[in-house]
Amino acid sequence: MTDDRKVSSREQVGVWAKRCYFAGRAVMDAALRPYDLGSVQWYVLYQLATGGPTMQRDLVRMLEIERATMTGIVAALVRKGLVEQEADQADHRQKLVRMTAAGAKLWGELPDLGFIRSAAFDGVDAADIAIAVKVLQIATQRLEALLQKGPYS
Repeated sequence: MTDDRKVSSREQVGVWAKRCYFAGRAVMDAALRPYDLGSVQWYVLYQLATGGPTMQRDLVRMLEIERATMTGIVAALVRKGLVEQEADQADHRQKLVRMTAAGAKLWGELPDLGFIRSAAFDGVDAADIAIAVKVLQIATQRLEALLQKGPYS
């Protein structure tokens, strides 16, 4: 049985934003698989390579993932010898994460993932991209405001 209802443009925006995100992430994961890295592990390494040592709690905020998820990701990167953790001097419960020499070496060997953005957006009119960005920014801001306001009905 097929769903014959017409999907509204508003519904399509969410559907296509989600599909684009997952397609890009799948390509990223495929490109990183030979290096035994996942996309979120890559983002952690990216932050450490470009921003230097970072508090683990700040990585949680930057990447907008759950604390428990970040704990597992950092633990995997520690097991692989790519990062190390050290207790913060002021608060020993907090951990500073830094890239190791092996992590820096691997980072230098990783492919430039800019090809993903190029594959997705080359040839798309800049004005169309600007409109898409604006619409998604507005929608995101509204949803974040709704989340802050709560309760939902």
